[in-house]
Amino acid sequence: MKKIILAAAVFGMLTGAAFSQAPNFDDPAEFAKQRDQLTATFNGPADQPYLQYAGDSMADTASFKKEGPWTVCFSNAGVNNPWRVVGYTDMTEEVKLHPEIGTFTHVDAEGSDDKQIADIDDLLAGGNCSVLIVSPNSTAALTPAVEKACAAGLPVIVFDRGVTTDCPVTFVHPVGGYGFGIQAAEHIIANVPAGGKVLMLRILPGVDVLETRASGARNMFKEAGLEVLGEEFTDGDNAKTKSIVEDYLQRGTIDAVWMDAGATAVAAVEAFEDQGVDVPVVTGEDQQDYLQKWRDLGFKGIAPTYPTYQWRTAIIAAVNTLKGEQVPSPEWVLPQPAITQDVLGQYINEKMPPLHYAMCGCEDMPNYPQAWGGTE
Repeated sequence: MKKIILAAAVFGMLTGAAFSQAPNFDDPAEFAKQRDQLTATFNGPADQPYLQYAGDSMADTASFKKEGPWTVCFSNAGVNNPWRVVGYTDMTEEVKLHPEIGTFTHVDAEGSDDKQIADIDDLLAGGNCSVLIVSPNSTAALTPAVEKACAAGLPVIVFDRGVTTDCPVTFVHPVGGYGFGIQAAEHIIANVPAGGKVLMLRILPGVDVLETRASGARNMFKEAGLEVLGEEFTDGDNAKTKSIVEDYLQRGTIDAVWMDAGATAVAAVEAFEDQGVDVPVVTGEDQQDYLQKWRDLGFKGIAPTYPTYQWRTAIIAAVNTLKGEQVPSPEWVLPQPAITQDVLGQYINEKMPPLHYAMCGCEDMPNYPQAWGGTE
């Protein structure tokens, strides 16, 4: 039987720029690349987006091939928001599909750079890992730790959030932060006249995918002649989100709310409801409560996504590497669709929890929907 080790409490997003030598969160070339990738044709099975990839560059992993059973080690930035909870469930359910994985060791950094660096040091010192998967807490701080793991000869898979080194076997991520920012900003620009006022809500600084979401959108708003009222950090907290929106409403009109992550989108919408003000354009993400609120109120919403199915892909990349099979490299770029009004109904599932993310790619897994908190 597969052994799953949780080295920290399970209940205790994310990339934009390609590998580079220093963090650059406002890169016009990468912005243009991701804009093109949003509408690109991806390789792989149409009904399994977690196996799709852009481009044709592949890594030869023959030198990492080894017999099972394997110990797959995962250094996780955290399971500290709903998106990460859904993704981590995707990952653990994917592990169960691979009998070659004898042990899955998960260490939760609980949102701390220092703890994650120490976690990786401990995993390396233990000498038991066949492969190391890393979802970095922040970009610059975790780069040396990833480089140290690579230097130890361990195959490293980075996913979700990026680092500024190209030493990993591959970097698994959807199109990226610029892509997310573009999708949300384009929707606002199409629905708010020039001179309109936009409030930008963010969750935390220093993470590549979040920084590039913001920089891409900010530049687009400026070009479109929209006024950014402010950029405020919500810490992903519903009460703080609502308070910020209410404060700005006291100062004047808000024509749109742009969000770099959607978990608190409903709180932003409720701030307008509580003040008796018509809900303007409010962007969100693919979590069920936002999709249902959008449907019920009929405001002009959009759900850019950063699909949680990438958590499945990280395990698949590790398995393929240990089998000595080629994997897309230096990046495994996954498709990143947006949910728009015309397809909204396809992604609403009343049987799933309010903070379940529709782009889980998990519907074909044996324990769906129960493992994700859903009902038959």
